Amino acid sequence: MNKKDISEIKKLFTPTHCAITRICGCYVDAEKNQRMKMKDAFLSLPEEEMFKYFNIFRKTLSGSIGKNIINMEFPLDQEMEGGTQEFLLKLRDSELKSDELVEEFYQKVMDTYIYGENYYIILIHGAYDIPGRASDNLDMDDASDYVYNFILCSICPVKLSKPGLCYNSKTNHMENRIQDWLVDTPDIGFLFPALDDRTPDIHNLLYHAKNPEVLQSDIIDQLLGCQTPLSAKTQKETFQTLIEETLDNTCDFETVMNIHENLGTLIDERKDDPEPLTLDKQEVKKLFADSGVENEKLDEFDIHYEEVAEEDASFVASNLTNAKNYEIKTPDVIIKVAPDKTQLIESRMIDGVPYIMIEASDQIEINGIMVRTPRDNDIQD
Repeated sequence: MNKKDISEIKKLFTPTHCAITRICGCYVDAEKNQRMKMKDAFLSLPEEEMFKYFNIFRKTLSGSIGKNIINMEFPLDQEMEGGTQEFLLKLRDSELKSDELVEEFYQKVMDTYIYGENYYIILIHGAYDIPGRASDNLDMDDASDYVYNFILCSICPVKLSKPGLCYNSKTNHMENRIQDWLVDTPDIGFLFPALDDRTPDIHNLLYHAKNPEVLQSDIIDQLLGCQTPLSAKTQKETFQTLIEETLDNTCDFETVMNIHENLGTLIDERKDDPEPLTLDKQEVKKLFADSGVENEKLDEFDIHYEEVAEEDASFVASNLTNAKNYEIKTPDVIIKVAPDKTQLIESRMIDGVPYIMIEASDQIEINGIMVRTPRDNDIQD
């Protein structure tokens, strides 16, 4: 799914375009006891509750694709009888009216979700009559191509509100506030099936993780039956290791800067694309070649790639570099520079000692104090 597909689904979580038919929920305490369960026709909920649920569902589809939002494909064996995809299809097709299937889903979550405190499992079913589109790219509400039946799961931590004082308007007094158990924003969630170019795709799903470094691999591997991808941080670390291993003794300042500058250019050229730029092995190799890595080093690239990553591993480009600034770090000094100002930094050897040189401008501050930059005409014989 790309940005346009996700945006189209998020529009369904509004009063005007609501396509949710049914909602089920299970409140689980820290000892994995089911404290409360609910099931309702969604439109029967009070309006204030509906708005709060809408907010949760939109957040379940929020984040950066390839970082917080991850497209996942079912392995073929999970599409066979008894596989995870078959179970999710049964759950979806039941429209959450089967108590047995919903209860089985709750148990699967409780068995695989790692969280030491209270949480709330929310499961919804929706039916979206996808409008057709004319040649001018405008929706035709009276011409539907598909009905997109889907389920969306949001798993939200439930935390006790902070103690404090509050104003009681009835008594006109300040008094101790009653602590309540509040449903927080989703920790993880998923949408099944995926929507690919406005077409339902039962071979894929969309996964959400609030913290991209805590993907909850048991949920992904066991409940969903998909392969846990590299986290954004792991992708960056793997890419850095690949550079160091490939360049080895030629891993110098200029080559590394060239790699990140060229990577930034690629990202900028594709910034308006609905899908994030992804680099596979051959594209990473081309990036290295375009950045001045010697052919002798590139001859060993495939070996290093297989050692550091997997043969079919790919990287989301935005996870590999900081688009806002580059960081040059020594044990004692950290330099940050905007990508379009890297020409102000250069590496130079003076009297056998390596230096990183920074071109000084007329505006230099030391702890907020403006200092004067010496010029040639200030220097007297």
